[in-house]
Amino acid sequence: MSTQERGSAAASGAARTEAGEGARVPRPLWVEEPAAKWRMPDAVRTAAVRAVLIMSVTIIQAMVAFLSTLTGSWLAFPMVLSSVASTVVATWAVLDVWVTRQVWNQRNGVVSVPSSTARRIRRERRRSRRAERAAERDGTGGGIGGRHSPGGLSRA
Repeated sequence: MSTQERGSAAASGAARTEAGEGARVPRPLWVEEPAAKWRMPDAVRTAAVRAVLIMSVTIIQAMVAFLSTLTGSWLAFPMVLSSVASTVVATWAVLDVWVTRQVWNQRNGVVSVPSSTARRIRRERRRSRRAERAAERDGTGGGIGGRHSPGGLSRA
């Protein structure tokens, strides 16, 4: 069965079902599914795009250097030198992606589980600060500016 025959058979079958069952809603071409991973942060994505562009230019330069070396062109030596320099820059760009990702994770993406030691220490510090502030408010820590006199003004 050729493609044209299959198309006409499907069209006639579709016409039969529409005539028999009434108007059917066409099946969508695709179904949207939620993304399995979160989107990369903007800074990391920018560094990754920059690294991919630099790496692609480096690969093109290496191919031109290789092909011009095979043909014995005068362009071979400058292209080899620029390919070496581009390789260093591409390595730096890939490291930049890694460092940017690490910095972003440290600043914004700290994943803290309930048993985390850092979370427990922060909670204890918060409790002690609240206790200190409450003690100052109750009068045990002194009045305004540390000058609390028993016969002074009352607090409002």
